[in-house]
Amino acid sequence: MTHRFTYRRRVEFADTDVAGIMHFSNFFRFMEVAEHAFYRSMGFSVHPFKDKDDGSDPQVGWPRVHASSDFRLPLQFEEEVEIELLVEEIRDKTVKYYFNFWKNPDDEGGRKIAATGRFTVVCVRFDAQLRRMKAVAIPDEWREKLCEAPEGTIPGQVER
Repeated sequence: MTHRFTYRRRVEFADTDVAGIMHFSNFFRFMEVAEHAFYRSMGFSVHPFKDKDDGSDPQVGWPRVHASSDFRLPLQFEEEVEIELLVEEIRDKTVKYYFNFWKNPDDEGGRKIAATGRFTVVCVRFDAQLRRMKAVAIPDEWREKLCEAPEGTIPGQVER
């Protein structure tokens, strides 16, 4: 079971504004890329387009129902950033993720938080009768691979 995943990414020219600083909207894209890599690391996909033909449960998707971010330090063109994903909370149908954006990830003395963020995602399946996505309980195969980050790992984390 895992509660933490890291993903490295370089700030590309297309991610920046005219001053060469990463545009705020791209922090959300980077969080999403890290989330998708996290799913792949566990053998899943964020959006399997086709159900398995083996009689197993239909596949699930994970749309966002909440996204937020707080910015502290700029990330600049060609800078490498480490995106740390932490599983903040697991409920019946939702998972909350907390993200840290580490500036200077390899510099022990200069490693600093550039931004933090949060996603809340809901587990859904396509309901053919209703012709729309419907929230469902998180499948056991997902629950077996996820666990919440230890208490105190995430700033402001609520005690359970």
